[in-house]
Amino acid sequence: MKIWNEIYAQFDPVAFKVFGMAVHWYGIMYVLALLVALMVAKWIARKDSYPISNLELDSYFIWVEIGVILGARLGYIIFYDPYTSYYLLNPWQIFNPFDKEGNFVGIRGMSYHGAVIGFLVASLLYAKIKKANFWLFMDLAGLSIPLGYVFGRIGNFLNQELVGRETTNPIGIYVDGILRHPSQLYEAFLEGIVVFVILYAYRKRATFIGQIGLLYGLLYSIMRFIAEFFREPDIELGFIAFNFFTQGQLLSLIIGVIALILLFAKKDYKGVK
Repeated sequence: MKIWNEIYAQFDPVAFKVFGMAVHWYGIMYVLALLVALMVAKWIARKDSYPISNLELDSYFIWVEIGVILGARLGYIIFYDPYTSYYLLNPWQIFNPFDKEGNFVGIRGMSYHGAVIGFLVASLLYAKIKKANFWLFMDLAGLSIPLGYVFGRIGNFLNQELVGRETTNPIGIYVDGILRHPSQLYEAFLEGIVVFVILYAYRKRATFIGQIGLLYGLLYSIMRFIAEFFREPDIELGFIAFNFFTQGQLLSLIIGVIALILLFAKKDYKGVK
């Protein structure tokens, strides 16, 4: 296990450089996450005979990707970044990939919960403008996002960020001399693979359009809430509620409650298709 425990000391987060600019494994995994989600969506749409063409999915993908990137970055600034006011007063710095010395460092700091908000806003706009069935796309998204999400969390692991809490478990990874849970991989398994397996197995039993999408929101929130107990709280925030819960857990709780309310409300509203 020693090689595994000390993998960070032997692994470079930078995959390669292009004209002096570092390309991180995280960036590569992020692109793979998006492509995998799109491919799974097309596979599910074809397999389950969704009335959505590949052309429509390609168009929708562009809309939601813009929403995800904007939402993820803005969400991080609002929910986690200690310099929120600076960025809000200097919005051109939000997507500035260069540091103060002019070095290319990429865009750092993305929030999943912010990405969810951006995704939903983009989806609502797409459905309204294109006159598409919003809930049908949510079902397809609920089935396709989890497997793409796995690559995102692997990217966090390879980038040596969002590390786990201190542990004595032999599966731990040394981070700056401290053995920690590989919580990014726990999240990839719980929030990605487990959620996908449950939804894929249940999809044929869904009783109304939108149920799979809402179940994804609920299941993700539950799995994220659990995984956060193994993840080190954000250093700039620490524990915030009762000096026990993390920001990620509170945001997940909010999303989970909203998804649960909509599940019951939509189930009883037979007129919504």
